[in-house]
Amino acid sequence: MNYSRGESLGLLILRLGLAWFLFVWAANKILAPTQYQQLWSYFHGINIGATLPYVMGGLQIVVCLAMALGFMRTLSYGLALAMHTVTVAVILPSLIAPFVIEDGFPTNRNQAIAVAVWAAFAALWLLRHRDYWSLDDWLARRRARAALPASASRSGKP
Repeated sequence: MNYSRGESLGLLILRLGLAWFLFVWAANKILAPTQYQQLWSYFHGINIGATLPYVMGGLQIVVCLAMALGFMRTLSYGLALAMHTVTVAVILPSLIAPFVIEDGFPTNRNQAIAVAVWAAFAALWLLRHRDYWSLDDWLARRRARAALPASASRSGKP
C-alpha cells in the first residue's frame, strides 16, 4: 500500500466533519419533525405527514454512521453527496443572488456555505479510494492477510 499519513488524516477529518454536518440535519428531523414538515411544505408545496421526517432522519443517520466509519464508501459517500445536492438544488435561487439585502441584512449570504460543503462532499467521494483510514480499507487489508498462504503469513512477508 502506498499512502500518505497526511492524505489519510485529511480524508479522515473531511469524512468525520461532513458526517457530523449531515448528522445534525438528520437528527433535527427526528427531534423537530414539524419543522421538517413545514420546510417541505414551504419549498416543495407537499404535505409529507407526521411519519416521513422520522423515516428520512433515521435513514440519513444510518448513512452518516456508515460515512463516519468509512463503510461502503462508494455508496455512503455517494448518498451523502446526493442528499446535499438536493439541498443545493432547492436553495439554488438564493445561491444565484447572494447579495440580496432585506432590512439592511444580506439574507442569502449564508447559503453560500452550502456550495463549499457540496464541494467537500464531491471531493470526498472522488477521493474515496484513497481514504486508507476507513473501515472498508481496514477490512480489505484484513481479508488480504487472511488470503495469504500460511508460509507467507508466518514469515511476516506480504
